[in-house]
Amino acid sequence: MKKILITGSTDGIGKLAAIKLAQAGHEIYLHGRNPDKVEALVAEIKSISSNEKIMGLIADFSDLQAVRSMAAEVRSQLSELDVLINNAGVFNSSAATNEQGFDLRYVVNYFAPFVLTQELLPLLKQASAPRLINLSSAAQSPISYPTLLGEQKQSERSTYAQSKLAITMWSFHLAKTEPDLSVIAVNPGSLLNTKMVQEAFGQFWSSADKGGDILYDLAIDEKYQGISGQYFDNDAGGFGKAHASAYNEEELEKLMEITLQVLAQ
Repeated sequence: MKKILITGSTDGIGKLAAIKLAQAGHEIYLHGRNPDKVEALVAEIKSISSNEKIMGLIADFSDLQAVRSMAAEVRSQLSELDVLINNAGVFNSSAATNEQGFDLRYVVNYFAPFVLTQELLPLLKQASAPRLINLSSAAQSPISYPTLLGEQKQSERSTYAQSKLAITMWSFHLAKTEPDLSVIAVNPGSLLNTKMVQEAFGQFWSSADKGGDILYDLAIDEKYQGISGQYFDNDAGGFGKAHASAYNEEELEKLMEITLQVLAQ
């Protein structure tokens, strides 16, 4: 049985994937920012799945220091991690930026998973066939570096799409630099019936199960073993092409350089 960490798992497709993986007997680490919700979810999934190997983790992903603290907690509990699903995401938010002045969509959707993964790489590398699943989107648009650096503001829709291209580009970069790690960026499906989509758009096209099911499959199905540096488009039902910038080496290098610059602050 695998040890699997799913961020943003108190709602939506993260929760659905967590339930299904728990029912299959895996050891699940659930993450959320609200301690009460996480505690209730741990109890709920234990009850639904009859699986006692369900643990909760608390961190507000708009605070990168909280992400680092959570990673340290995971490292203290585990010697290896088989699967990390970077599912936590934000579209609408009450605040446009975090306390450091960075756009919240960039922080939660890109910087937080970047930091968490770097901090947990030693555990992933200890697993026999580690997998990293990063949540992308059909919405991907070219990165505005002044926006990434917190120097200018753009609309939520624009920064959301930029953050999703950023995590896709970084996924491809990581696949090259960490050949023993299987890295897949996934669009789980457009306008799924989740809280985030309802708050952002007020409508949906597909059941949230469509997204939960693909996260489950990408995490443990043997047919995805060893596949890395690919983009899975669940709208099309298979691997496809991400935004053209994700394949541009100069763009990739620039993104990595500026990302490390931001995270060093």
